[in-house]
Amino acid sequence: MSKKAVSTINTVLKAGEAKASLAQLCKIKSYPDLGGSPEQIETTDLEDTMQTFVDGVQSVDTMEFTANYTKEVYEKVLESAGTEQKYQLEFGDAGADGIFSWTGTHSVRVSGGEVNGVREMVITCTPSSKIDNKAVEA
Repeated sequence: MSKKAVSTINTVLKAGEAKASLAQLCKIKSYPDLGGSPEQIETTDLEDTMQTFVDGVQSVDTMEFTANYTKEVYEKVLESAGTEQKYQLEFGDAGADGIFSWTGTHSVRVSGGEVNGVREMVITCTPSSKIDNKAVEA
């Protein structure tokens, strides 16, 4: 019997220079879409009565993760900002519900606050590789 749905509980963002050095970057509150739709290339010719398309290059936008802000966590995430490294997003306990990985860099900023709100920070990850649905290999 298969599951109807999978919870976001135990979703972990890891980063490191190689598979052996991957460690949780920080606890996250939300994660973005993992990749985007491919560009559509028009293939319509003069005999078609409707436009036709084929998939082109897939777009990969920057990805924003939100996390609770503390000075210590912010400084820890800031230490590795701007450094090319490997990232791994694990769903479920130890990735039991799926693992996605990519190479890229990240930056971190404190997001705006409000009355009776919690301080948050945003980790913006810019991928430089395809997002794979597998663990970091090396």
